[in-house]
Amino acid sequence: MREQIKLSFSPDLSLNAEGKHVRDGLSTAMFIGDNLWLSCDERTTIERLTRLPDGSFGKHHSFDVHDYLDLPAQDKSEIDIEGMGMADHYLWLVGSHSLKRKKPKRPDSIKKQIKRLAKITSDPNRYLLARIPILQDPATGEYTLYKEVEDPDRTGKILRAGQLRGDKTSNVLTELMEQDEHIAPFMNIPGKDNGFDIEGLAIHGSRIFIGLRGPVLRGWAMVLEVEPEEDETGILHLKQLTKEKPYRKHFLNLRGKGIRELRIFGNDMYLLAGPTMDLDGVIAIYRWRDAVNGHTEQVVHNNELERLCEVPHGTGENTGKDKAEGLAILDDQRMLVVFDSPTDARTVGEHDVQADVLRIVE
Repeated sequence: MREQIKLSFSPDLSLNAEGKHVRDGLSTAMFIGDNLWLSCDERTTIERLTRLPDGSFGKHHSFDVHDYLDLPAQDKSEIDIEGMGMADHYLWLVGSHSLKRKKPKRPDSIKKQIKRLAKITSDPNRYLLARIPILQDPATGEYTLYKEVEDPDRTGKILRAGQLRGDKTSNVLTELMEQDEHIAPFMNIPGKDNGFDIEGLAIHGSRIFIGLRGPVLRGWAMVLEVEPEEDETGILHLKQLTKEKPYRKHFLNLRGKGIRELRIFGNDMYLLAGPTMDLDGVIAIYRWRDAVNGHTEQVVHNNELERLCEVPHGTGENTGKDKAEGLAILDDQRMLVVFDSPTDARTVGEHDVQADVLRIVE
């Protein structure tokens, strides 16, 4: 029997404008100190839970990203946050940057259902790569977000929220991808159709690794590497990493799987990988040894990756449920996995949900 940990959410903070509960759309997870940071893919908020004496997580606090950043759409349009990381007193977050295809609705006429499948939409807030200052309160141990705050390590240095330059249809990253020889053909394809779709973020110093759920090229997944830098106005730009471009591409043979989450522990990178398209399929955790020690583009063959374990997913009557989306490292032997669209067996009461704890053995 697998180990599970209960995540408890506040009734007052858990429902979005459409009435969807935060526990039903968990998309990323990050563990720092005694805080578990989470996001739901249909909100503009970041959730903080605190570890309780019994090992579960509760004391839910919600932070609205609108309070810290200038989002392209000032309404409650979703960011579709798919990755979070932390370094140098900044919490980084990334939106999916993906397009959406409308779903057919069974009560509609055949003609209308077919028409919906032809409609592709874009949410402006999805085009977000940003950082928000985060500091730990020495009295409570809780981590808190700030729009602007003094750096505790450097007197007179101000930490301030910032984001990659962009508008309602793109940002610097997508503009670059539209010119990339591997990715450009997929930029106008919705994420769930193997189009461009970000679903992972990991930080190592000034280096940011971005995991792509799609596109997957003949079984090979991609990780992008960038190094943002701030100008005098607080806008983030991408540092030139090679003679040709301000990013690196790393190719990993995950045998058809796309990346759902990235995490770095020591010098190794852990990858949560699963189907790029909207289907049930094997989801597994891989380890890429010494991933952060390379400073050139990498091509990592399947036998150079360690396949650590499989993660449960919905099948049969639970098809389309228990989709593993978030991976948080608890310690050197345990990882916590959170799920989008949890099964009834995973939900507890009206506001709680069970996350899985997987043991990684050397």
